[in-house]
Amino acid sequence: MVPCWNHGNITRSKAEELLSRTGKDGSFLVRASESVSRAYALCVLYRNCVYTYRILPNEDDKFTVQASEGVPMRFFTKLDQLIEFYKKENMGLVTHLQYPVPLEEEDAGDEPEEETEGVLSPPELPPRNIHLSAGPCEAKEVPVSNENPRATEVSRPSLSETLFQRLQTMDTSGLPEEHLKAIQDYLSTQLTLDSDFVKSGSCSLPHLKKLTALLCKELYGEVTRTLPTLESLQRLFDQQLSPGLRPRPQVPGEANPINMVAKLSQLTSLLSSIEDKVKALLHEGPESSHRRSLIPPVTFEVKPESLGIPQKLQLKVDVESGKLIIKKSKDGSEDKFYSHKKILQLIKSQKFLNKLVILVETEKEKTVRKEYVFADSKKREGFCQLLQQMKNKHSEQPEPDMITIFIGTWNMGNAPPPKKITSWFLSKGQGKTRDDSADYIPHDIYVIGTQEDPLGEKEWLEILRHSLQEITSMTFKTIAIHTLWNIRIVVLAKPEHENRISHICTNNVKTGIANTLGNKGAVGVSFMFNGTSLGFVNSHLTSGSEKKLRRNQNYMNILRFLALGDKKLSSFNITHRFTHLFWLGDLNYRVELPAWEAETIIQKIKQQQYADLLSHDQLLMERKERKVFLHFEEEEITFAPTYRFERLTRDKYAYTKQKATGMKYNLPSWCDRVLWKSYPLVHVVCQSYGSTSDIMTSDHSPVFATFEAGVTSQFVSKNGPGTVDSQGQIEFLRCYATLKTKSQTKFYLEFHSSCLESFVKSQEGENEEGSEGELVVKFGETLPKLKPIISDPEYLLDQHILISIKSSDSDESYGEGCIALRLEATETQLPIYTPLTHHGEMMGHFRGEIKLQTSQGKKREKLYDFVKTERDESSAPKSLKSLTSQDPMKQWEPANRVPPCGGSSITEIINPNYMGVGAFGHMKQTLSPDQQPTAWSYDQPLKDPSLGPGRGESPPTPPSQPPISPKKFSSSTATRGPCLRTQEPRPGDVGKSAGEPLPPEDPQLTKPEMFENPLYGSVSAFPKPAPRKEQESPKMLRKEPPPCPDPGILSPSILLSKAQEAEGGKGTGKPAPAPAPFLSPTPRLRSFTCSSSTAEGRPPGGDKGSQGKPKAPAGSQVPVPAKRPIKPSRSELSQQPPAQRPPLPVKSPAVLHLQHSRGRDYRDNAELPHLAKHRPEDAPPPGRAAMQ
Repeated sequence: MVPCWNHGNITRSKAEELLSRTGKDGSFLVRASESVSRAYALCVLYRNCVYTYRILPNEDDKFTVQASEGVPMRFFTKLDQLIEFYKKENMGLVTHLQYPVPLEEEDAGDEPEEETEGVLSPPELPPRNIHLSAGPCEAKEVPVSNENPRATEVSRPSLSETLFQRLQTMDTSGLPEEHLKAIQDYLSTQLTLDSDFVKSGSCSLPHLKKLTALLCKELYGEVTRTLPTLESLQRLFDQQLSPGLRPRPQVPGEANPINMVAKLSQLTSLLSSIEDKVKALLHEGPESSHRRSLIPPVTFEVKPESLGIPQKLQLKVDVESGKLIIKKSKDGSEDKFYSHKKILQLIKSQKFLNKLVILVETEKEKTVRKEYVFADSKKREGFCQLLQQMKNKHSEQPEPDMITIFIGTWNMGNAPPPKKITSWFLSKGQGKTRDDSADYIPHDIYVIGTQEDPLGEKEWLEILRHSLQEITSMTFKTIAIHTLWNIRIVVLAKPEHENRISHICTNNVKTGIANTLGNKGAVGVSFMFNGTSLGFVNSHLTSGSEKKLRRNQNYMNILRFLALGDKKLSSFNITHRFTHLFWLGDLNYRVELPAWEAETIIQKIKQQQYADLLSHDQLLMERKERKVFLHFEEEEITFAPTYRFERLTRDKYAYTKQKATGMKYNLPSWCDRVLWKSYPLVHVVCQSYGSTSDIMTSDHSPVFATFEAGVTSQFVSKNGPGTVDSQGQIEFLRCYATLKTKSQTKFYLEFHSSCLESFVKSQEGENEEGSEGELVVKFGETLPKLKPIISDPEYLLDQHILISIKSSDSDESYGEGCIALRLEATETQLPIYTPLTHHGEMMGHFRGEIKLQTSQGKKREKLYDFVKTERDESSAPKSLKSLTSQDPMKQWEPANRVPPCGGSSITEIINPNYMGVGAFGHMKQTLSPDQQPTAWSYDQPLKDPSLGPGRGESPPTPPSQPPISPKKFSSSTATRGPCLRTQEPRPGDVGKSAGEPLPPEDPQLTKPEMFENPLYGSVSAFPKPAPRKEQESPKMLRKEPPPCPDPGILSPSILLSKAQEAEGGKGTGKPAPAPAPFLSPTPRLRSFTCSSSTAEGRPPGGDKGSQGKPKAPAGSQVPVPAKRPIKPSRSELSQQPPAQRPPLPVKSPAVLHLQHSRGRDYRDNAELPHLAKHRPEDAPPPGRAAMQ
C-alpha cells in the first residue's frame, strides 16, 4: 500500500499548494523528482516556506537524502525507513518531519464511463503501430532487475574462453586471414577491456568499434562510392522533385558501426525507391505527374477603384506561367499583363474586406497602385493565395519560408467512412471556409487525427491518399502514422518536402481508466521542417458533460508525459519545444446548460445564435480561468456544434440516450476542436476553421482548420562546421524573475536555443521578497553573454531563446519562457518580457533588457511579407483578424514606423503577421505583476471575475474571444486599440502621454470583427452567424461597459523597467488611451458590438434587444470632424460626452461606404479592467483618452 505522504507524480506547484494549505511547521510530503528519473523530492514546510530535499537512489537501489559536501550520507533500503529516521529532531533537515500531508481524493473519472461510445477494451484487431523495437522517441520504462548476476557466473569459464571455443567450432574457411586474426586478438586481449567499460557504467565499447571499423573498411568505401551514383539515378526518375532541391553533400566519415548502418539503410532505401520511381514513370509517362499537378489559370471579376463610370475587369492568375493578366471581358483578348517579378505587393484594405491594392512595377521602373474591388472577401483571399503560390513557384529561393498546413479531426464513431470525404480536405462546409479558387492549391502538409477509428492503419492510409490524389493529382508521402487503440494521427506531405523533413518522433499517453487504458489519451508526432520544429497532438479526452475537471487533468497529463521533440529540451514541456504546436481532437468539452434547455439550444443553433451557446462552452470557460491550454489560441467558431448528430443526417441532433440508469443527455456541443501555440513573433495565420456538412456516418462531424506558417531554412554558416561565429553576441542585462513560490532555495537560469552550441547556465541570482508575497530573483549584470553559432542577421533574427529558471538544490524548473530575437534594432538595449509557465500553469514573469549583436547583412523579405494590410485613418480593422489572430505579439508595430504621439500618415502599410519587437521596448509599465501580459495567449484577460458568463471566452475568436486580440490595428501605436499591446506609450512618450491624451480613433476602427477574416466571404454573404460580440444577450450587454482587455497578453518580448513600473503603479487608475471600441476582438468588447455588427454578420431584423441596448451609454453625442482634433487635456477628455454612434449599417458595401463617412464612434471601451475603476452600470462612457 502506498503511504499517505507519497504523492507520486504531482507537480511541484501542487505540492507547495498542499503544504501551504496545512500551515503547520513540519508538514511534509514526498513526490517524484521532475529533474532526475527514479529520484524523489522531500518537501517540508517551515515558517511558511517550502524546503525541498532530493532523495537519490544509488546502484543498489538504496535511498539517501542529497547533502552538502562533507556531511555523512545515510542510506535506507526503503522510503518508509528514511521518513521514519527524519521524524527525529536535529537530523539535518530544516525541521523534523511531523505531519504527513495525505493524498487528495481522486476524481471520479477513474470509474468506467457511462457512455458506450468509448470502448473499454482494446480493439479486436492487433495493435497497428507496435514494432519490435521502440521508435527513437518512444518513452519506455525499463524495469530494474534486482537479480545478482554474479551468482550465475560461479564455476563457469570466462567469457573470453567461451567465445574462443565457439569460434573454433565455427566454419571460418571463407574468412579473410587478416579478419580472423583481428577477431582472435579482440577475444584474447580487448574483450576484457570492453567488459571493464561496461561494469563502470559506460555504454561505449571502443575496442569493438575499432574491430568493426577494420572489418568494414573496404565495404564502407565501396558503399560511399556507390551512394552518390544511386542518388543521381533516383533524382533522374523523380517526377515531382522541387526545382530548388540540391543533393545532400556527402560528409566523409569513418567506417564505424553507426555510419555503416546508416549507409546500408540509405543504400537499401535508394534501391527500393529507384525501382518504384521507374515503375511509376513507365506506367504514367514522363510528363504525366508534372502535368497533372499544374494549377489551372483562375479568373476573377473585379471593379477598378477609380473615378468615373465603374467598369468590370477580369483578372486572370496564371500560376504556372507566372503572369497576372488583365482583360476587359472574360473571353476578350489580353489588355495587359504583369509578370510575377513586376508584382511587388498585395495590400488588403481593412475598411472594405473585398478591396485590394496591387503594387506593380511598370516598364519605366515606376511603382503604380492598382486598386480593385472583388465580389466578396473570400474571392479576394483566394486571389491573394494564388498570387502567393505564383511568387513561391517562381521564387529564386531554393527553400520555402512559408508552408500551408491542413489539420483535420474526426471522431468516426466506430463506423467506416463514406466513399467520398474530399469536402473535408477542401475545407468545405460551415464556418470559415476556403474560396473555390483555392481548391487547386494543395497544402504542403496534411495532419489527420481520428478518434474511435475502426479501420486498420493501411486501410485508412489508403483512403486518405486516394482522397488527396483525387483533389490534388499528387501522391503524398507518409511522414508518420501512430495509433493508440482507436486514436490515430497521420501526417502526409508533398513529395518535394520529403528531404526537408527530419527528426520524426511519435509517442502516446494513456488517460483512460486509472491512466492505464488507451480508450482515452493522446498520440503525437513531431518533426523538423528544415530549421523549424513542428508538433501535432491528437487527443480524445474523457467524455461526459459533468467530467470537466477530469478532462482538465487529462490535458495536464498529456502535457507532462507526451515525449516529443528535442530530448535536450527535457526541462520544457511540449508547449515550448516547437516553433508551432497544433493540438486537435475530440476534447469532449460540452455546452454547460441544464438538460431542460435542450430544445432552446436546438432553436439557437437553427438561428445560428452560436455566441449565446459559446458563452457556456466549458473549454472557453476553463481557458478563461487559465486552467487549460494556457497561451493557446483558437480561431473564431462560426459553425454549428459538431456533436451529437443522428447518424446519416446533419439535420437532427440526438441529444438523448436511454440508459439502464435513466435518460442520458448529450447536449449539442463543440467537442471537436483545433488549437495552436507558436513562438512569439512567428508568422502563423489560420485561414479556415469549420466543419463539413456532407460526411454523416458518425455522430460527430469532421472539423478542419488550415494554417499559413512561417518556416526557416537550414542556414549554413560561412565559417564551416564546428566554428563559432565571433561577431554575434546576445547579452541579457538587468534581468529579474518574479515567481509565485514558497520554496526557500537559490535559483539560476538556463538558456537553450538551436542557435547556441549547447545550453548555457548562469550564476545564482539574489532573492528578494516581492510586493505580493512573490519571490523576486535578481540576476543583475551577472548573466553570461551568449555566443550564437551564426551571426548573420537573416539567421539570427529568426531565432528564439528558451529560458528556464531552476532551483539550485533540486535542479527542478520553476518556470519556462521564450524570448524572440526578432528585434527592431541591434546594438541597442531593448526591454524584454516573457511569462514563465510550468506544466501548463502560470508561474511568474521574466523581465530585463537584451542587446543583440549581429554581423553585417540585410534580412530579405519573406514570402508572407508579400501580402500586407493597409491601415488608414478611416479604415475599420475588419479583416485584420485573419492576419494577426495567431500571435498576440504581432500586434506590435515596429517603433520606427509610428510617430511618437501616435500620429501616422494617412495611409500606412504594415505587415501585421510579422511585427518587430522594437515597440516592446517603448512601453510604459502600468501593470501589476499579476496583470503582466502573457506571451502568446488571450487567456489572461479572460480571468476578469467581473465578466459575465458570456464574456471573454478564451479562444481568440469572438465566440471564443481570447483576452486580447492581435487581430486588430488602429492607426497608431499609442492609439492602437483597447486590446492592443501598443496602447501603452513608449518611454519617450511617457511624459507626454501621462498628461495628455492621444487623438481619438476613427469611428471606422470600431467595426466588429465578424468578417475580420477575409475568408468569411462578403458582408452580405453570411447574414448568420453573427460574431460572438454581436450576439450577446441584452442582459449581458447591460451588465457593464466593455472594459479593455487585460494587459495580460503583452508579448513575451516585452519588459518594463523599474522606473516604468513605478510609473505604472501610479497609473493603475489611469489606463492607457483607449482606441475605438471594437478595435479588438476581446470578449469584453463584444457586449457593445451588436448594433454595428449587423453589417457583418446578422440580419437587420436580428436580436433587436441586443442591438439597441448598447446605444444607451452613448448619451448626448457630438459629431466629430473628419480631421484629427486638437488633443484635449486628460481631464477635459474624461468629461467629454461621447460622440454620436453610427447608425446600424445595412449589409451592402455601398451602405458600408456611407457608414464609414459618418462621425467617429466614442463608445466606451477605454478602460482596462485592472487599471481603472469600474464605472457604475449607467455611467456615461469615458472618452478616448485615459481615465482618471
